[in-house]
Amino acid sequence: MDTKLTLKLNKDIIERAKEYASAHKRSLSGIIESYLQSLTSLDESKEMDDIEITPFIKSISSGSKLPDDFDYKKEYRDHLEEKYK
Repeated sequence: MDTKLTLKLNKDIIERAKEYASAHKRSLSGIIESYLQSLTSLDESKEMDDIEITPFIKSISSGSKLPDDFDYKKEYRDHLEEKYK
C-alpha cells in the first residue's frame, strides 16, 4: 500500500532531482523509495560507514545541520501563515 510522504527540501535540489529522474525515465518518488529501501534493508552486520553514497545523493545533500531544539512544526506553521496571507 502506498502512502503519501511530504518532504521539505531545498528548491534547487528538487529541480536537479526532477531533471535526473526525467533523464533516467524514472519518477522522483520511485528513486527516493529505492534509496530508502536500500538503506532500510541493510544487513545487520554492515555498518553505516560501509555504505557507498552515490554522487547523485551527495549532490542533493545540503550538508546543513539543524539545532537539536529546532521546532519544525512551528517553522512549517509560520511558513504556511506567510504563504497564505
